[in-house]
Amino acid sequence: MTKYQKRISGPLLDRIDIHIQVPRVDYDKLSDRRMGEPSKTVRERVEAARERQRKRFAGLKDISCNADMRPAEVRKFCELDSASTSLMKTAMSQLQLSARAYHRVLKLARTIADLAGSERIGASHLAEALQYRPRMNEG
Repeated sequence: MTKYQKRISGPLLDRIDIHIQVPRVDYDKLSDRRMGEPSKTVRERVEAARERQRKRFAGLKDISCNADMRPAEVRKFCELDSASTSLMKTAMSQLQLSARAYHRVLKLARTIADLAGSERIGASHLAEALQYRPRMNEG
């Protein structure tokens, strides 16, 4: 973690949903001729996820996407199965998540599930969302 990042307070970091460390890319990967996923394919998946969210929140005032959800909507639309509940309980304890962080993780997991075309949040969606939390003890 850089010196600047260490100066950012916990409550401010709590308001940032996705933290990703991007390592240097080595020459072999940069010079590889294989193509990644086309932008058109990614765009179609994002548009489908946004449409799923519009339908989910149709009729709800001031909510058009997962990020807009308040705690009541998170409880309603981010239900977890037993495996995910166990994972979240462990994460809350080990990562010392605040209430704000708890809701943000669930909203992000809901978005990851939407991008995957899943009606329910699975343990893999929740695990991915948890991986995007800041790592406070690195550096």
